[in-house]
Amino acid sequence: MKDTVNTAPPVIAAQGLGLTFQTSDGPVHALKDVNLEIEKGDFVSFIGPSGCGKTTFLRAIAALEHPTEGTLQVNGMTPDAARQARAYGYVFQAAGLYPWRTIAGNIKLPLEIMGFARAEQNERVERVLELVDLAGFGKKFPWQLSGGMQQRASIARALAFDAEILLMDEPFGALDEIVRDRLNEELLKLWGRTGKTIGFVTHSIPEAVYLSTKIVVMSPRPGRITDVIESPLPKERPLDIRDSREFIEVAHRVREGLRAGHSYDE
Repeated sequence: MKDTVNTAPPVIAAQGLGLTFQTSDGPVHALKDVNLEIEKGDFVSFIGPSGCGKTTFLRAIAALEHPTEGTLQVNGMTPDAARQARAYGYVFQAAGLYPWRTIAGNIKLPLEIMGFARAEQNERVERVLELVDLAGFGKKFPWQLSGGMQQRASIARALAFDAEILLMDEPFGALDEIVRDRLNEELLKLWGRTGKTIGFVTHSIPEAVYLSTKIVVMSPRPGRITDVIESPLPKERPLDIRDSREFIEVAHRVREGLRAGHSYDE
């Protein structure tokens, strides 16, 4: 259960956030009037139609895009300052592993760039490989691993420098349903063990409901928040919880929020 008397400041806070891209065909309004707070330890999924700004908002948190309106803070800092403070790890849609590096070598890369001592690099690699259930695979190359294992290695790389925030941009979207279910279960266990604050982009209603403490439903572009759903589900969630009445009710509310988003004028 969430602590309702927690007075700690939010880990991520957006107020009146807007983001417009200037293109040769004119301005593209990606986000408009986004207001959201994410608390420490939340698992927040962002769901909405393609082009609604889910990934753009995640990239803004990571200082990969810069808002043109409103304010955005990460750990009480600007996103640029949070990036310099190594506040987050980022997992992209594709694993993005270098084929000429071993799995351990890929995980070590950010640690090398950050100047960690070699002994600490090795210790951290072993620890995160165990966290993602890849112990013993450090000497393998990416091409020797399945797609699901490669994505777990990508998660391990994002965890290696122990950032408080993990940003995940539809990391399981290209995987088949059986592998996706297993990785959803493993991600929940990982979140439970580490207590990270997770921002997770998905197009899947069942995935969003299964994983999240909070589900942010977004409208078509320009992306607005149509609903923020606090999950009533327990922290321990076997896959068959998806057949429960509570799960189905939350999924229905997500669908209604997605429909409501289409009522906005462009």
